[in-house]
Amino acid sequence: MKEKFSKKLITKYFTNSISASELDDLDKKLKNGNNEQVFSQSAKINYAICNNMTQYNTKKSEKLLLDKIRKDKNVLYKLRSNQIFKYAALAIFFLGIGYIFQNNFFNHQENKVTSIDKNAIILQMEDGKIKVLSEDGSEKVVTNDGAVVGSQKGNQLIYDKEARIEKLVYNTLTVPYGKRFELNLSDGTHVYLNAGTSLKYPIKFIKGETRQVFLNGEAFFDVTKDSKHPFIVNMNDVGVRVFGTKFNASSYPENDIINTVLVEGSVSVYNNNTAYNETTASLLKPGYLASWDKQNEEISIIEADVAMHTAWISGRILFRHLPFKNIIKKLERHYDVTIMNNNKTLDDEFFTASFDIETIEQVLETFHINYDIDYSMINNQIIIN
Repeated sequence: MKEKFSKKLITKYFTNSISASELDDLDKKLKNGNNEQVFSQSAKINYAICNNMTQYNTKKSEKLLLDKIRKDKNVLYKLRSNQIFKYAALAIFFLGIGYIFQNNFFNHQENKVTSIDKNAIILQMEDGKIKVLSEDGSEKVVTNDGAVVGSQKGNQLIYDKEARIEKLVYNTLTVPYGKRFELNLSDGTHVYLNAGTSLKYPIKFIKGETRQVFLNGEAFFDVTKDSKHPFIVNMNDVGVRVFGTKFNASSYPENDIINTVLVEGSVSVYNNNTAYNETTASLLKPGYLASWDKQNEEISIIEADVAMHTAWISGRILFRHLPFKNIIKKLERHYDVTIMNNNKTLDDEFFTASFDIETIEQVLETFHINYDIDYSMINNQIIIN
């Protein structure tokens, strides 16, 4: 089996979306020597979270992870509602640091991880060091040689366009479920990061180089115009190339679709697995949505409900003829809750709703009253019956 598929299974395991048959497959694939590197990385994640060894031990970590997968296989066949939440809560914790791992945070073994609050906004430096940001905090972003390249002002991180940096140095900002954050890049580009999002970006864009960033999750970009330096958003298989414009990009790992919605200007959407070619890229006009299907690797373009895709910036959530299974994902990210839907007939039913300052309890009650959806809630764990 290809490494890409093994990674997909591991991701599904961490996000608690893996089936019993897939768990069997994962168990077999992780014993295959060809997947040793993928497995080792996964074991590092398990080590960092559990933090139950004084030094990293690959073999011991691998054994721990294999044992846990086997236990989960048994649990999956016998699971009851109260047991489900134990594993769902663990999955959310994994998600809270998953993006940090994906951007090589754990490649630096000398940077020992003690504990990471799953609700923390995390800034990761190029060398793997991390800084935890509070939403009302005030911090300085400093390079290894002591140069100040940026500062935090409340829920916004601002990088200095005058910083004297001669090479590309990257930071990664990770925003957990239930929170949003803003970022001003060195060229003046303003980025809004949605819950459950990670963005890797240069602390200073270099003259003569394209302005490239790497997105996992969802972000709204207000890109500063620069015709000599294209701005490129990389979302795994999809690239979005612009010079100056406003658009929303969504690329959550658990979703089957990568979306780009253009608000203003123009963008080119293209397959990131090949070199950019203007003649084969899909040009997007304002008010339109480009969707990349991860399964068939094709791009389709349709007219979009822009407000539905950008309401999150102001803290609102809009559902307009949206499948219930997609609504669940949005609610989990927005409110930092775990939702277990035991009524699978609801998954493909479509709903329309709008929420602003409502709590998750008020949202659930609205669905109960208007759509007769029954539920129970204990803390941040929700069961739909």
